[in-house]
Amino acid sequence: MQTDQKKLTEANLTVGYVAKRSGVKVSALHFYETKGLIRSWRNSGNQRRYKKDVLRRIAVIKAAQAMGITLDEIKLTLATLPEQRTPTQEDWAALSKQWQAQLDERIAYMQRLRDRVDGCIGCGCLSMSKCPIYNKNDHLGENQSGAILLERD
Repeated sequence: MQTDQKKLTEANLTVGYVAKRSGVKVSALHFYETKGLIRSWRNSGNQRRYKKDVLRRIAVIKAAQAMGITLDEIKLTLATLPEQRTPTQEDWAALSKQWQAQLDERIAYMQRLRDRVDGCIGCGCLSMSKCPIYNKNDHLGENQSGAILLERD
């Protein structure tokens, strides 16, 4: 295990550089840090400094977000890595498999939605007898807002 001084020596990237290099706003970096997704160290002037492997970690976060994975899910998955290390290529292969089932579910949902959308504009007015979101007598109003039944198979 490295000493804090050695970690600080390796952590020489400024927040501005990391933001520019990763394509993420400084505020997003601060947010990721508060969520425990990335880590910075403070120099003697109390300025944030990052190790260069943070760029790969941010790339993994951005890729996962592009797949629709929530930050909480990303954090849980990254926490499975030993010593919270930055994912390697092999790690990414394993991590992404964990998310493939979720992605497959989203794709299947979108396909069902696509297949049903031709006869519905979302308000239940086109075909009360066949509409998958028809909410007779507003029985869904007791539990939720709206008649969103498109999730049904």
